[in-house]
Amino acid sequence: MATFPGGSAYAMVRDIADGHVLMTERHLQRMAAPDLEQLRFELDRHMREIRGDQPSLEDLPAVQNRNRRIQRINTALMVLRSYKMKRRM
Repeated sequence: MATFPGGSAYAMVRDIADGHVLMTERHLQRMAAPDLEQLRFELDRHMREIRGDQPSLEDLPAVQNRNRRIQRINTALMVLRSYKMKRRM
C-alpha cells in the first residue's frame, strides 16, 4: 500500500491544489496501479469541487486563486496520464 503525502489520496490532492506538493513521476513510481487510479479519481473529484465554487467576478484575488488551483490539478492530471502512458497501465 502506498503512503500518500498527507495521509490519504484526497489530502494529497488538496495539498497539490494549494501548491504545497508538486506532482512528479518520482511520487508516482512508488504507487501501485490501484493507488494511481484512486489518485486520478480524487483529482477529478476535487477539480469538480473547485469548478463548482464560483467566486464573484468582482473578487479578483478569489478568481485568481481558483484558477491557480484548477491549473495545479490540471497539471497533476497531465503528469499522471503521461506516467500511465509511459508505463502502459
